[in-house]
Amino acid sequence: MTPHRQIALWSAVIPTQSFMPSAKRILLVDENSVPRHSLAEQLTQQAAYEVIEAGSAAQAQAAQDYAFAIIDAALEGGGESLADALRAGGFQGPVLLLTESGDAVSHDQLPKPFRLSALLTRLSAHLGPHGGEEERTFQIGPYLFQPAAKLLTGARKIRLTEKEANILKFLHRAGRTVPRETLLHEVWGYSPAVTTHTLETHIYRLRRKIEDDPGRAKILVTENGGYRLGPSL
Repeated sequence: MTPHRQIALWSAVIPTQSFMPSAKRILLVDENSVPRHSLAEQLTQQAAYEVIEAGSAAQAQAAQDYAFAIIDAALEGGGESLADALRAGGFQGPVLLLTESGDAVSHDQLPKPFRLSALLTRLSAHLGPHGGEEERTFQIGPYLFQPAAKLLTGARKIRLTEKEANILKFLHRAGRTVPRETLLHEVWGYSPAVTTHTLETHIYRLRRKIEDDPGRAKILVTENGGYRLGPSL
């Protein structure tokens, strides 16, 4: 498979820059070396990121000191299985699976082909480059969301727990319906095999805080076995 079928890179030439001292390390796992090298080069040209390349699950599991993992879902043995193994091994950072359109996975995903700008938006939301989403303010429904303060402000102020804030952050950056298994993975680190009502309990409490009518949710919506944020009002 050619790199042009996997990723649609910006047509503009991005000037090469030297690494900044605060560059975030990204693990990039794809057994196809051509698109892997191409994407790694584009990412390192952003200066804020340093890329560790891995061509197999074994190489990925041997990698150390990275803040974000990008894994090709078509990896031999399964990209999703590798993501689960990294979680089981103690990695707590974000995991993004590069999938064929329509693939159903229990981790955050970015369908192929994709634009580099779409990937950079995901990375910026998680890692920065200069501070990241914790320092930004987002519109969620009728509220302004301040992640660092765990606060929603609008007609009234709403204090959030850490888990409630993390749920809203993840749904906002996903911009789509997120399966419950994905939220359990990314917010709590749970395996999809775990049976728990933890997420539903948090969703119930969060809706009671933010919805005018929790029984007819318009801000935190249930859809297709998962959750999404409704349009900003």
